[in-house]
Amino acid sequence: MNQHITIPLHDEELKLFQLLSDASLKAGIDAYVVGGFVRDKLLQRDSHDIDIVCLGDGIHFAEVFAKITGLKGKVHFFRNFGTAMVNFNDWEIEFVGARKESYHLNSRKPDVEPGTLSDDQKRRDFTINAMAISLNKENFGYFIDPFNGLEHLDKKLLITPLDPHVTFSDDPLRMMRAIRFACQLSFEIEPGVFAAISIQAERIRIVSMERITVELQKIMSTEKPSVGFKLLYNSGLLHYIFPDLVRLDSKEEINGISHKNNFYHTLQVLDNLATVSDNIWLRWAALLHDIAKPLTKKFDPIEGWTFHGHEVLGAKMVFQIFKQFKLPLDHKMKYVQKLVRLHQRPMSLTNEEVTDSAIRRLLFEAGDDVDDLMTLCRADITSGNEKKVKDYLANYDLVIQKLLEIEEKDRLRNWQPPVDGEMIMKTFDLKPSKEVGLIKTAIREAILEGQISNSYEDAFAFMIDYATQLGLKKKED
Repeated sequence: MNQHITIPLHDEELKLFQLLSDASLKAGIDAYVVGGFVRDKLLQRDSHDIDIVCLGDGIHFAEVFAKITGLKGKVHFFRNFGTAMVNFNDWEIEFVGARKESYHLNSRKPDVEPGTLSDDQKRRDFTINAMAISLNKENFGYFIDPFNGLEHLDKKLLITPLDPHVTFSDDPLRMMRAIRFACQLSFEIEPGVFAAISIQAERIRIVSMERITVELQKIMSTEKPSVGFKLLYNSGLLHYIFPDLVRLDSKEEINGISHKNNFYHTLQVLDNLATVSDNIWLRWAALLHDIAKPLTKKFDPIEGWTFHGHEVLGAKMVFQIFKQFKLPLDHKMKYVQKLVRLHQRPMSLTNEEVTDSAIRRLLFEAGDDVDDLMTLCRADITSGNEKKVKDYLANYDLVIQKLLEIEEKDRLRNWQPPVDGEMIMKTFDLKPSKEVGLIKTAIREAILEGQISNSYEDAFAFMIDYATQLGLKKKED
């Protein structure tokens, strides 16, 4: 379908297209805007990434464009791939020569040779990403849609330009992209396409984990991430990329006592949290908060089903999961570990009289992340019993009020001891030793238990008294 339709471009975008058209004429190379930018403009979504397909040398075209826009010397070249990148105002523009590709069965590295626009559109993942706009003077602005992408856009359908088995076998990452687009755009995957994903699912093994994680992060960032995870599960892809999560899909019954399905509970927690926070690492904490339940599950005739210690083991599993997905192993991972480890604590405080000591310990351990911890715990309430939910929320409000009161009084977020190890050693003329550790721990416990205030004066006096009990004498001034 070649037609002249109105694409809702802003003035600055139209000026950019005119500049690209000028570069096309000067370089003697036909060029087209293809892919996500076209799709997003038709959906009236903002887009700052623009793919330019050139019927010729994409790198040369990029150089010409850079010269006429005053960006000479600012082109990023990827000569091994025959592509170039230019940052122009708020846009990231990628230039590539049109090509056709053929793949070997066990590799994602294709044999590439120059091709036509039609060849390039055929190799696109979905018809909604195969639509093009001409930048050439003779047909500037013409809309080229050989696979009815506009119709599929209107019907909110994800369909591959070619046989889906060929499309996914050629590049298995497209299966992840199908699910990401379905989740991100609220589209449906055409049944035959979804069936092909299920058949080809094992082929995801040949894709690098880094690229899989990029798609997974985008699914995690959507308005309702559970849509994507259910599609990943139902297609079989999740079994290959995240078996630890799949193991949560279990519901056993003994003596008429069953436990909830922790897979669907986890997805509900993730959705709950997504309604109140865009923090991707807080969302990871929601996804992983019960990850160790299958490994800690036991049935006790009196207690019923238990998962004792799942929060501690789960925190340990976070490291391996982040390593598996090539996620950062820095403070972000430690943040997720902390929230997974502590996520039961506020819940336990709702089931007993809330003591100042318990609140102090929670503040001490959670530090500045206590607000995120409480947000996670609120999201963790998924009971279908409305009264139970209401009671839990009321108790949480009480815990939060106590947190505010204790924090204002004792200042325990990111707590630093008012008397540190150096002061202890100086006061008693000690070197690093067991005694120094005992005194530091005793001071901390006394503050957390409310025996003394979180002040230098009280801590110093306590130190002198406790050290005396250990048989230590204060150094003479």
